[in-house]
Amino acid sequence: MSSGLIGKKIGMTSVFDDAGNNIACTVIEAGPNLVTQVKTEDGPDGYSAVQLAFDSKPEKNTTKAMQGHFASAGTEPKRKVIEFDRAGDDLKRGDELHPDDVFEEGELIDVVGISKGKGFQGVVKRHGFSGVGMRTHGQSDQQRHPGSVGASADPSRVFKGTRMGGRMGTDRTMIKNLEVVRILPDHNAVLVKGSVPGAKNSYVELHKK
Repeated sequence: MSSGLIGKKIGMTSVFDDAGNNIACTVIEAGPNLVTQVKTEDGPDGYSAVQLAFDSKPEKNTTKAMQGHFASAGTEPKRKVIEFDRAGDDLKRGDELHPDDVFEEGELIDVVGISKGKGFQGVVKRHGFSGVGMRTHGQSDQQRHPGSVGASADPSRVFKGTRMGGRMGTDRTMIKNLEVVRILPDHNAVLVKGSVPGAKNSYVELHKK
């Protein structure tokens, strides 16, 4: 069996548990995932893994090489292809995986996604700086500036890794130990407690612990 699935973040909702508590959840469409390749340690790849594909896309937007790859698995072209660890020898090319095949309600999983992009941001937003201070002593426009970043004549340079303004977001981010609150087999949906990285309709990876 695969150690995870590919999903798409649909949005957020809330559900009530048996004790009447209102739980904020993220809705993730996580199926069906198609097995497009099974790798083994004895094979040419030299390691054990299962390659999954998710979410159909037009054939005209797919390279010839990938068209042949998907055709050999007996499926149409897919938008997302990711490898997961494989446990056991029960999978073969062309199999379909659904959320209830891999996950159980109440278990903890790790969710990986690409965080929302924030563009170019200054040090106050990006690193939590407090700014230089009030508009006193001639500092009329320094409230959100980083302040001094250089050293003296020695070493006469700015050290690498100094926290400055720059691109923020669009990083591969993992949120660990999120509880699977509900599995909706009819909709291939998983309700995960809390928030996960990324915008709506972005792809995420669901990994078993």
